[in-house]
Amino acid sequence: QVQLVESGGGLVQAGGSLRLSCTASGRTFSRFAMGWFRQAPGKEREFVARISWSGGSTYYADSVKGRFTISRDNAKNTVYLQMNSLKPEDTAVYYCAADWSTAPLTHVSEYDYWGQGTQVTVSS
Repeated sequence: QVQLVESGGGLVQAGGSLRLSCTASGRTFSRFAMGWFRQAPGKEREFVARISWSGGSTYYADSVKGRFTISRDNAKNTVYLQMNSLKPEDTAVYYCAADWSTAPLTHVSEYDYWGQGTQVTVSS
């Protein structure tokens, strides 16, 4: 079992930055690939970014490519999402998720563990 806890959300003006963190319990964190998803009101949860267990491979949704960066520190059992040049359309609850696969998974149903989410609000 893995428990995931997100933090770092908040209110920011358009063009600003935030860094989200997701800390995992357990000693197997370094064996998981990690992903970030988001869900805006009235919309389905969507893929944002993914990082392999080693940190050597990353994948991004086209909507955030060049603005967001996913990274991880396995010694701290933590994955990060650095969000720059934020736009009002980035407003959503952001979730981190974990799975065992080495494939570049982007669908909600493919992830095994989820955090409770953290709210990000970008004002115009």
